[in-house]
Amino acid sequence: MAHDDDAPGVTTDELRAVTRFVLHSADELLGVFEAAHPGDDRPRAAVEAARAFVDGAPRSRRQRVTSLAAHRAGAAAATEPAALAARAAGDAAAAAYLHPPAQVWGWGSEVARTSQVGHVLRAAACAARVAELAAGEDAEVAAGEDAEVAAAHLAESFRRASPQIAGIVRRYPPIGAGRSRVARLTKALDDRCRVGP
Repeated sequence: MAHDDDAPGVTTDELRAVTRFVLHSADELLGVFEAAHPGDDRPRAAVEAARAFVDGAPRSRRQRVTSLAAHRAGAAAATEPAALAARAAGDAAAAAYLHPPAQVWGWGSEVARTSQVGHVLRAAACAARVAELAAGEDAEVAAGEDAEVAAAHLAESFRRASPQIAGIVRRYPPIGAGRSRVARLTKALDDRCRVGP
């Protein structure tokens, strides 16, 4: 299905492709959350709901409910890596409900920039941040130096994204630079999607 820049839409097949992309990072991080919070299955439920959609199940209340629950688990997590892992799981389930900004909120709205593009790219940024923390690169980041582990992780995520995912991202307004490290990593991946390979 063709789309023009004035009225971006997202087909069900494209939603499944986006959800598959986000799910990769959520799967990668799920063990981080479960190691810190072994009795909390909310992120796993979100990952399973996302996987069901990718595998052909229709979108349902299940993706919405588990996404919100995973985000709540992240807000209550004991460590930054666990919080980011839960957030990635929530984004995986939320990706099934990516909205076309021009049709829902109006082109260029703040909600479209932060929520919708975030649902596509933030899980990869969370995975890059967790890898960065695990490698002990946080001090370099604080000093304003480039963190090689995060950069390599984002480069790999971009390679996985495929032209289809980058094309979907380009239908939305570019996101602004945020204050958090994850927001900056998300912005870096968004910028990369907009300029191509």
